[in-house]
Amino acid sequence: MAGIEISSGAPNSIRDCEPLSVYCSAVAIGRVSGCFSEKLKMAQRVDRKFPAFPYEPYTIQIDFMDALYKSLDKGGISILESPTGTGKTLSIICSTLQWLADQKENRNTIPGNADQNGLPAEQSNSDEEPDWMKNFVVHKNNQVDAHQKPKKKYEASLIKIERRKNGERHKNLSSEGAEDVDLLTVNKSVNMPKNDAEEELDDKEFILDDYESEDDGITGGGKWKRKSAGVSISSSSDEDLNHSDIDDEEGHLKVYFCSRTHSQLSQFVKELKKTTFASSTKVVCLGSRKNFCINEDVLRLGSITRINERCLELQKIKKSNASKAKNLCTGVGTMRKKAASGCPLLRKHKLQRQFKDQLSLQGAMDIEDLVHLGYSIGTCPYYGSRSMVSTADLVILPYQSLLSKSSRESLGLNLKNSVIIIDEAHNLADSLISMYDSKITLSQLEDVHFHLKKYLERFHNLLGHGNRRHIQTLLVITQGFIRTLKEDCKDTASCHEDVKKFSDEKLMTDSSMAIYDFLFALNIDNINFLKLLNYIKESNVIHKVSGYGSKLSTQQTDSTFSNNQAANEDGSTLSSFRKLSDMLLSLTYKNGDGRIIISRSRTTPSGQVGGYIKYVMLTGEKIFSEIADEAHAVILAGGTLQPVEETRERLFPWLPIDQLNFFSCNHIVPRESILPIAVSRGPTGQLFDFSYSARSSSVMIEELGLLICNLVSVIPEGIVVFFSSFDYEDQVYNMWKASGILERFKRKKRVFREPRKSSEVEQVLKEYKEAIDASSSGNLKDSTHGAIFLAVVGGKVSEGINFSDGMGRCIVMVGLPYPNPSDIELMERIKHIDGLRELTLSVSKSSVMDENSSKNAQAGFQVLRSCGPKGKAYYENLCMKAVNQSIGRAIRHRGDYAAILLVDSRYASDPSKKSQPHPTEKLPRWIKDSFIPWTNNYGEVHRLLHQFFKLNKK
Repeated sequence: MAGIEISSGAPNSIRDCEPLSVYCSAVAIGRVSGCFSEKLKMAQRVDRKFPAFPYEPYTIQIDFMDALYKSLDKGGISILESPTGTGKTLSIICSTLQWLADQKENRNTIPGNADQNGLPAEQSNSDEEPDWMKNFVVHKNNQVDAHQKPKKKYEASLIKIERRKNGERHKNLSSEGAEDVDLLTVNKSVNMPKNDAEEELDDKEFILDDYESEDDGITGGGKWKRKSAGVSISSSSDEDLNHSDIDDEEGHLKVYFCSRTHSQLSQFVKELKKTTFASSTKVVCLGSRKNFCINEDVLRLGSITRINERCLELQKIKKSNASKAKNLCTGVGTMRKKAASGCPLLRKHKLQRQFKDQLSLQGAMDIEDLVHLGYSIGTCPYYGSRSMVSTADLVILPYQSLLSKSSRESLGLNLKNSVIIIDEAHNLADSLISMYDSKITLSQLEDVHFHLKKYLERFHNLLGHGNRRHIQTLLVITQGFIRTLKEDCKDTASCHEDVKKFSDEKLMTDSSMAIYDFLFALNIDNINFLKLLNYIKESNVIHKVSGYGSKLSTQQTDSTFSNNQAANEDGSTLSSFRKLSDMLLSLTYKNGDGRIIISRSRTTPSGQVGGYIKYVMLTGEKIFSEIADEAHAVILAGGTLQPVEETRERLFPWLPIDQLNFFSCNHIVPRESILPIAVSRGPTGQLFDFSYSARSSSVMIEELGLLICNLVSVIPEGIVVFFSSFDYEDQVYNMWKASGILERFKRKKRVFREPRKSSEVEQVLKEYKEAIDASSSGNLKDSTHGAIFLAVVGGKVSEGINFSDGMGRCIVMVGLPYPNPSDIELMERIKHIDGLRELTLSVSKSSVMDENSSKNAQAGFQVLRSCGPKGKAYYENLCMKAVNQSIGRAIRHRGDYAAILLVDSRYASDPSKKSQPHPTEKLPRWIKDSFIPWTNNYGEVHRLLHQFFKLNKK
């Protein structure tokens, strides 16, 4: 890969550097010389000032901020890389908000959004404002002009809502192919009783309003014929329009900062508070209901899915009661009922106004601060923070909220001409496409099918033709899915023909199919899924059916009903319906954009394991383009973003390499503070080989244990050992315990293990830190000095946890953590990247690791052997990205120091053999520049470690 190193007054060689903190370079990427000129421009130093930076910045921090400022000026897509621990977050804040302030000061906002007054082009005369949002309108009485503008913009937003609602209602969603379903098939699968007793109206609240589709002579997606005496609950959208459908004002230049976790967002706000921008910038932090909700009854539900459902249900109950009051009460002067059954934290609108006022006054607040404010006022911080989005200069939010189109729409985020900064972007491509995956289990399908059948049996004669036909269509689909997943087909004579189409000589396998093949195999290719989804959205059918099912569950003791309820272990019936809706939406995507994974239920010694159907999105190009086309600038930031070319090809291949702004700088720590070594042999001379086939041997595990025994005698304070998986860590730990090796290094250091449950990680880390602190202070209760933490690559500890100073004096990476080759989703992704569309993949899968587990990976290895350079590079990149994230947990500031041991002979490289690319070429530059790629024996490693810690000991 061609490259060039530039710095202002930098030495010709990195070996000639005085301290590394004054050395910074921009690394050009790609294989074309045309990109070099842009990288030169990016790396040139200017005397731009960033006065908000709270400390005296290092040279590389100034260069990073200058490069980011230039990228924002130029616009487009930029990638900025700065190692973890170099003040990257603070540099992003000071550069971005300085640029934003300069834009406002110079009145040089991005054109195309607003007039001179900053008002949207559309003005509203509508007074049909939702009740909840009316209370956020700033009153005109005794208010200055600055308080009048939000109301005008708000009114314009309401017009847009009405237009969008009307447009969606009458939008024509028809596509090629007929919607008609073979009603003979329906009648065979569902026996519909013709009982006149069904005409009773004791369950009238569950009856759907009449529905007519375009097949009934109505143009557009569908039309409702409302019942005058019925009570109608509003559309079953995922968000309450009253809360979330206010569009962001288009003339307001805005910065969106997103990261992966809520803790990273809180860290961002913490850094922001160190600057003057915390008080001068309008900031709002968004998050999930689970993190924001302060309704104790809702929080007790535990899972994020149930919390979301209950919150939305409370909003719909509120609207339903209001609707009842309108329909059932007549005459002038009738008192309108208050929404007493809604969420109690949203009943008093003046408290929401108070929350908004306090948020404006107090400046930047993280999620914890917002929750505390919500508790103190007694109102919902989730909806309170969302109401501030339209007027904020800086919006801080999780990946999902910005990258998912449905989330953006529900939040009303307007990306037009905005600035988007995506931090921790090392796995952006995979994170983006995973948001569009959908999955439904066998138990969820059976739950939905059961409730649909019960509902249709009860209301068959009371429903109009349109409702009956759509519900019957859903029954056909769910029954086809269920037949596909049933393993009970040993008697081939009774096995349904659809299932045979999926089966080969090994019935119980995981397999993948294209969307069209899947539809043809189930004989549902003639269904118009767009129209069906529109029906589900507009009809409120999932709430009607779920509501009727809930009533039956409380009134009936029928064993069949009870057993079916128990079978749905994946959540509520409402959640199962939403999973089905997501899967149906996936079936409308382009045939080549993803694959359908079928994992059939199978019987194991411990009982039957339920199967599932999953759609896996394979390409993120179109998804990312929706964001990039709207925004003025998109910045991908991170500590380790190499290889950049892979990111470009997967997310924005339309962008020529010479038009991609890329900047990379070195670490702030001097070279003598890092000791990365490839450890190829153990203390007895045994060659380390932790490949998939050799890592479980007792010889290899024992040699690793002897290595740890030697390390505890030379390395002070904390050692963090990373394994490739929880299963392998369990295997190694148990063998060490049985052989007595574990007791040998327990005499020197305490041993901690990363728990599988994320909720338990914090407590274990706290105890680990206490052990390290006791070692450093000399306050020891026994002969131990320090501790060892056994962690897992890809676990909670490997990303987002800092092992600074004594907590991570040595990082040990055991083997190369290549992803599991039996992961059918991963193999499908590799096939897509490499263009191996014709290669059929069928992976035999066991519920537990057993003697046949190596056979289960053979199909994956077949893909890896068959794929070309792109597929192999992607597979290796996944491994090395995981390595880089894990070893980056150490070295968190300029005065820190640590050794990094890469334990596997495959890390070692002979300097005389450079003909083929080596995995260590993908290490971060700050590690690669100090890397020792070869040692003859462990004695050399031990000597280097002894010298290193003697030199850095204070």
